[in-house]
Amino acid sequence: MKSAWYRQLLFYGLPGLPLAMLGLPLYVYLPTFYAQELGLSLTVVGMALLAARGLDVITDPLIGWANDKVNSRIGRRKLFMLLGTPLLLVGLDYLLRPVGKVDGFYLFLWSSITYLGWTLISIPWQAWGAEMTRDYHQKSALAASREAFAIIGTVVVMSLPFVLGTQAKLGETLATLALLLWLLLPLCLLPALVWLVERRQNRWFAHLRQVGSILSAHPAIRQLLPAYFINSFANALPATLFILFVSLVLQAPEQTGVVLMVYFLSGILGLPLWLWLARRIDKSRAWVLALGVSVLAFACVPWLGAGDLGWFIAVCVVSGLALGADVALPASMQADIAQQMQHQGSPHTGLLFGLWGLLTKLALALAVGIAFPLLDWAGFAQDAATQTDTTLWTLACLYAGLPIVLKGWVIWKMWRFPFSEVDFRDYWEMSYANALYAAYPSVLHRERVQQHED
Repeated sequence: MKSAWYRQLLFYGLPGLPLAMLGLPLYVYLPTFYAQELGLSLTVVGMALLAARGLDVITDPLIGWANDKVNSRIGRRKLFMLLGTPLLLVGLDYLLRPVGKVDGFYLFLWSSITYLGWTLISIPWQAWGAEMTRDYHQKSALAASREAFAIIGTVVVMSLPFVLGTQAKLGETLATLALLLWLLLPLCLLPALVWLVERRQNRWFAHLRQVGSILSAHPAIRQLLPAYFINSFANALPATLFILFVSLVLQAPEQTGVVLMVYFLSGILGLPLWLWLARRIDKSRAWVLALGVSVLAFACVPWLGAGDLGWFIAVCVVSGLALGADVALPASMQADIAQQMQHQGSPHTGLLFGLWGLLTKLALALAVGIAFPLLDWAGFAQDAATQTDTTLWTLACLYAGLPIVLKGWVIWKMWRFPFSEVDFRDYWEMSYANALYAAYPSVLHRERVQQHED
């Protein structure tokens, strides 16, 4: 039995590796690549990616709804993942290996296609994980498996420039990555698609309910979603500006890969700690503690300058240790709430994770759509030596100052989160008792009479 569970953890988490290899290229490398190496202005890059991600925001809940509604012999989650794979690979190939005239429309078009394929895979995959088990901590284990493979994939993509010897050639690194994903994505999806089993969907689950009904179905979801969105925006700002910060403020562009490696390796090391802590003080409190650690780590970043790489690496170690909680625990909390809502008759897990993806991508869209034009307005120049103090201060404030404020709000919002393991267990015990009473009313009636007499 344990071997089957471990195999399920492995096969479910494995697609996280190639999907995570998209994160850094699309959200960290891509804006800088199109701005610095292909010569597009920061405003054009920011607006093109804002439009593409804005379109992606619209498609997320639609795909989540459609994925809940459709019926398929191979499984509704598996069907959408199969449809998204070729779309993602083709879009990614044109995006990371650009050909012909490259302008703002080119970036918008192929980004939109790539994001659509990614959504067709990721939303059913996340919703599938929420449906695999009813156990409170097994959900954390599934989320941890997904995020552990995601961190490994991120480390792999960070190692690629060193393995290829292309540290100073971002275009060559991205082109090689596009080819590598043609191999890795199908190989990592195959075990889940072939060996994992989906639960069958009852037909009375298959009607569309408005998003408002989902938000009103559970009080905790109305608190979790805004907090998750604000925290995602806070995380997206430094991710979008990371290369520019290391290159312009710290003036150590050759160390970009090393610093990223330190950050994500710290995330891998910290993940077991947060899972252990979540069992002791509950998931929401563990996440709040991790957010506090991140805030403390980022507090000194606006005061760093050229030559302070060592201090920045220390910041990356501390904030990286908190990374595991930041990516695994909110998703696990979402899965707990989704399962309870499903049992209450609001079973649109795909739509709920579509909203989750919508907020993630909206945060990423706003980060690049706000930060890049602001830097352009502050006097950003392609030559690092000609940057003004105003530009560098604006970059530092966007990179760390604003995220500190945003994460502080999330800490305040989540400290009294109205959903814990006690609530989860109490609900299922009550549901079990009600179901038992419905099936065997006479037996339970006799037991209650006996207890009263005693």
